[in-house]
Amino acid sequence: MSNLNKVMLMGNMTRDPEIKTLPNESRVVNFGMAINRTWVDPESGDQKSDVCFVEVSMFGKRAEVIYEYLEKGSPIYIEGRLQLNQWVSTEGQKRSMLRVVANDFQFIGRKREYSEE
Repeated sequence: MSNLNKVMLMGNMTRDPEIKTLPNESRVVNFGMAINRTWVDPESGDQKSDVCFVEVSMFGKRAEVIYEYLEKGSPIYIEGRLQLNQWVSTEGQKRSMLRVVANDFQFIGRKREYSEE
């Protein structure tokens, strides 16, 4: 049986991207995304909505581009894969977090306006 681990998301950044340099000198950027969903309730006819919050990491040159050009509230489209991180907390509890490791992205919306000083 074949497997597929591919994610495509479009939403807005929930915070400014944070960048770090790894011991091997590569760069990683981490940011959160909010993905909104709206639908009409078939019973009441009311419009409903909910939000899904996702943690995202991206490595390399593209990480640097995200860090340089995007900020909290910026719309973004990403493609990547799901990764489950597991650890034991300092209190001895098992913890886990599902995140997206992005391998591609696209700017969405209009370009930011820059002022010359």
